Amino acid sequence: MSKNPVIYVLSDSIGETAQNVVSAVLVQFPTLKITDIRRYPFIEDKTMLNDILNEALKENGVIVHTLVTATFVELVTKFCQETGLSYVDVMSPLTNVIHAKTGIAPKEEPGALHKLDEHYFNRVSAIEFAVKYDDGKDPRSFLLADYIILGISRTSKTPLSMYLANRNYKVANLPLIPEAILPKELFEVDPSKIIGLTSSSEALKKIRTSRLRSLGLNEDSSYSSEERILEELTYAERIYHELGIKVINVEHRAIEETAALIYESY
Repeated sequence: MSKNPVIYVLSDSIGETAQNVVSAVLVQFPTLKITDIRRYPFIEDKTMLNDILNEALKENGVIVHTLVTATFVELVTKFCQETGLSYVDVMSPLTNVIHAKTGIAPKEEPGALHKLDEHYFNRVSAIEFAVKYDDGKDPRSFLLADYIILGISRTSKTPLSMYLANRNYKVANLPLIPEAILPKELFEVDPSKIIGLTSSSEALKKIRTSRLRSLGLNEDSSYSSEERILEELTYAERIYHELGIKVINVEHRAIEETAALIYESY
């Protein structure tokens, strides 16, 4: 039995969903070093699909697909069942359940998730907003934002802002610096829209030191000193308390986890 199978990701759209499923599963097998993942998006005809399936059979690979066109799904299912080729149909099980429960037939429209509709253009607008108002560039944006992210340096304000923007939220962020004057707009916003980020001084010191090293700067600067970091954390905690906002500790948390905590709270 092969320890590192070739994985074939098939789709009649861009294949992002199937790729995400594969990635989510593979992290559960940290000892496996699967590097051969072959992605085939925009499958348009049976000839192309048959060629891919025959190649996968020769490689004794694994098919993971999000095909929604019924004839393509049937072709893959029949081929794999007849040849013994391993396959995972990501879409059909839930599609069939929804169909059975509602009696409504699926559209079988490839790429429906990525249509250039209002939702899509709202997301583009949110991303542009996050870029334009990153790092406290214009405090007037606070009055227009869905969320305002506060935090001292290296608490992942910008990555979190961009992640939320990709989910159609308009997000502005502001770095907290003890010597800087807070903009008055911050106190005019509903506190429920403001999120404060924090972490431990130890974690921040490691991140800041690494950042300085990557820039070729002196790692022993005040920016990465324990004393300075504690001063900034104390200042941030005071501001969070004064504003009466939710605070999230981002240490050991992925951006997705932090975002999930925000969704749950608001």
